Amino acid sequence: MAFLAPGSPAPEIPLNDQDGVPVSLSEYRGKKVVVFFYAEDNSGTCTKEACNLRDNYDVLRAKGFEVLGVSPDDEKSHRKFIAKQTLNYRLIADPEHKWIQAFGVWGEKQMYGRSYMGLLRTTFLIDENGIVTHVIEKVKSAEHAAQILELA
Repeated sequence: MAFLAPGSPAPEIPLNDQDGVPVSLSEYRGKKVVVFFYAEDNSGTCTKEACNLRDNYDVLRAKGFEVLGVSPDDEKSHRKFIAKQTLNYRLIADPEHKWIQAFGVWGEKQMYGRSYMGLLRTTFLIDENGIVTHVIEKVKSAEHAAQILELA
């Protein structure tokens, strides 16, 4: 499956955040949104990425961005991750892969010479009209906010 391409409308599929509150990208119309997909709560690289966005959240907000993290983890796992890392943005629970499939971020990965299917760490920037403007495929976890701000 290919990534959702720039110029495409962002999917309007409601999913729950960490608190069980339904989230749809349409509620962010009029704002720019960073939607970052990561494999799992509390893994090393994913934590580094999440904390980089946490530490730069005020700068991202000053540029007009809201931040949403998405992984296959459930709401309970997200609540624990937010508490442990003091994250300051919403995490979307997608155990059924609805956004993951709609954005095209499930695919073949390789590790230690072995191929397997998994979540492809990818970030989408969405404009005020709900249109994808940029796709970041090569995420630098420790510098991710800078990658986003370069495109803003």
